Amino acid sequence: MNSTKIKLLISYKHYSPSLLCNFQKLNHHHIFSSSLAYSTLSSKRFFNHFVKPLNPYSYKSIHTTSYLNNKKDFYNILGVPKNASQKEIKKAYYQLAKKFHPDTNKGDPSASKKFQEVSDAYEVLGDEKKRSTYDTWGSNGNPNHMGGPGGGTGNDNFQNAWSYQSNVDAEELFRKIFNQSGFGNNNSFDEDFADSKFGFGAAEEIVVKLTFEQAARGVNKDLYINVVDICPKCRGSRCELGYKATTCTHCNGTGMETVSRGPFLLKSTCRQCQGTRVIIKNPCIECHGKGSTVQRKNVTVPVPAGIEDGQTIRILVNRNEVFVTFKVEKSDYFKRDGSDIHTDAKISISQALLGGSIRVRGIYDDHTVQIAPGTSSHTKIRLFKQGMKRVNSNLLGDHYVNIKIDVPKSLTKKQEALIKAYAELEENTPGTIKDLNHKKDGPSADQTQSTQTADDGIFTKIKKALLG
Repeated sequence: MNSTKIKLLISYKHYSPSLLCNFQKLNHHHIFSSSLAYSTLSSKRFFNHFVKPLNPYSYKSIHTTSYLNNKKDFYNILGVPKNASQKEIKKAYYQLAKKFHPDTNKGDPSASKKFQEVSDAYEVLGDEKKRSTYDTWGSNGNPNHMGGPGGGTGNDNFQNAWSYQSNVDAEELFRKIFNQSGFGNNNSFDEDFADSKFGFGAAEEIVVKLTFEQAARGVNKDLYINVVDICPKCRGSRCELGYKATTCTHCNGTGMETVSRGPFLLKSTCRQCQGTRVIIKNPCIECHGKGSTVQRKNVTVPVPAGIEDGQTIRILVNRNEVFVTFKVEKSDYFKRDGSDIHTDAKISISQALLGGSIRVRGIYDDHTVQIAPGTSSHTKIRLFKQGMKRVNSNLLGDHYVNIKIDVPKSLTKKQEALIKAYAELEENTPGTIKDLNHKKDGPSADQTQSTQTADDGIFTKIKKALLG
């Protein structure tokens, strides 16, 4: 196969002209001799094996592999957008790891698989270097084909960037993240996820319990939280006292190095300084050269009035962002509906018939509620702007008082006589009354006493009930 045929085939198949150089080199070494090209390798097999088609997007995707073409979307697995911050990624992993952990889903293989997927996703996105490589190559190609595993002469950074795919131990990562195996000397995850006193894993998310009244009125809660802060010994310099960091000579202090891969020039993180631009020969013993340590801080958390159960606020503790989730205890007296509150109030039969007033306990003060004559049970009385305060607002909800008539379970003889006397005067009674000769339409038709005699009998009963 001569050069003319190669050019024609490349032009016809729309292959990259830059590959012609490689064909000419191969031809120079007699690989394209007619005997070899046609006897050992057919033209079709030759191009399928050696030549890759060129398209407008192939400058990034020319090294794609079936492995990464079938790769899962790590952002989708964690449920975060592609521009999510490291704190959002950590929080998403924290919640999903708790949800799908095998210990809480025993006998569920799908949960175990999901737990592994979440761990794989966090292992990449939780590391800035791996995430950067993933964002650059993850969707369109595999940098390892420029070297790395199986490539012979690949960039070590690329090689390290993808080694997590088959080696990450989800359970080990979980223990490491949640500080069950102690702080490692070289693991930034341990410090970022410093345990809180409440046992909810990360100091980046804590749970605070509140009573109903505390949530309604607002309160300041004093807490101790483990956070990551500047090392008190080296003051963030990462060096032992008396020593200084020196500029990395491998990258001249840029943090990046240029790697040549055939016709490509790639920029990658410096392998010598790991992108920090400096070399530390005498790292601080206190922080192991990190510049920060886990420290216990006394923090006052302002609880806004009207906070609801399960709501989360964000506070800053020095340079740390902490999410505080509130757990509000239920009240036996108050019932909440948004910013409105509901309570029950009992009144007597006399108050229901004649009217009156009662005292009702409110969120902020007690209230006097007027009872109108003839009030029936389950009547709702609305107290305007006496409910819960809305968070970050001056608006107030309402307090609804649900009236319930308290019917006595037993009566004294005097009370029974008075009620019977009233019952004899009552008209339109729906049905009958025990021990009284009543019909649905009132007194019985066969009642032969005169009205005057009946009245005398009633007053006699009342007098007897009162005076004995």
